[in-house]
Amino acid sequence: MKTSIQELENKVIVTLEGELDTTAAIEVEQALQHLYKSDGRDVVIECEKLEYIASSGLRILLSILKGTKAKGGNVILRNVNDDISSVFKMTGLISLFNME
Repeated sequence: MKTSIQELENKVIVTLEGELDTTAAIEVEQALQHLYKSDGRDVVIECEKLEYIASSGLRILLSILKGTKAKGGNVILRNVNDDISSVFKMTGLISLFNME
């Protein structure tokens, strides 16, 4: 699993590549934990190369969403493939996130 973060003036762009399974979630959470306490900037999560997401990965995204929304920002999931989109639909989380 590869995670990269690019901080721009008014956005934070997070790129996730690979499988966000339970094992990878520990490392990803450490890398993204600072986003749990947002400064109000929007967070864009680029999912084009995300192949799989486990419940632990969903929990990380929900934590980012909670912190970002509390400060008036938005979380946008970009380029979500059909498999990942299905997970969001099955869990009912699709209505919580903005998808592009």
